[in-house]
Amino acid sequence: MSKVLVGRTEIAVRFNEADPLGIVWHGHYIRYFEDGREAFGNSHGLSYLDFYKQGFVVPVVKVECDYKRSLRYGDKVIIESLFMACDAAKIMFEYTLFNAKTNELVAKGSSMQVFLDKETSTLQLTNPPFFEEWKKKHDLI
Repeated sequence: MSKVLVGRTEIAVRFNEADPLGIVWHGHYIRYFEDGREAFGNSHGLSYLDFYKQGFVVPVVKVECDYKRSLRYGDKVIIESLFMACDAAKIMFEYTLFNAKTNELVAKGSSMQVFLDKETSTLQLTNPPFFEEWKKKHDLI
């Protein structure tokens, strides 16, 4: 079984994310995953700027979303982000979105990111040392 580290954050559905009927456009759910990753990184010491300062960028190379219920303008969404530890040189998250008022499941999904050298855009085949240290610090190895 993989070791996981969890982050949770809550955001309000913004006016510009909804269509004229007040329903959130499907593409914004992927943005909520991004919001969850950023909140996770900020709370666990692994932000995008931390990667960048170490000489790496971490583009998303795969994302999946299973939609269960619609969000509407005025709702608040709870984003649960689970960092899924693995040995490979990649970053994997699983997400669960809940309507904050009803606690109903809204969507589930996942994403995968890889490490690229920020200067050469070379794919890294092993985990950078700082990332291995971060995983050790959080008992993920």
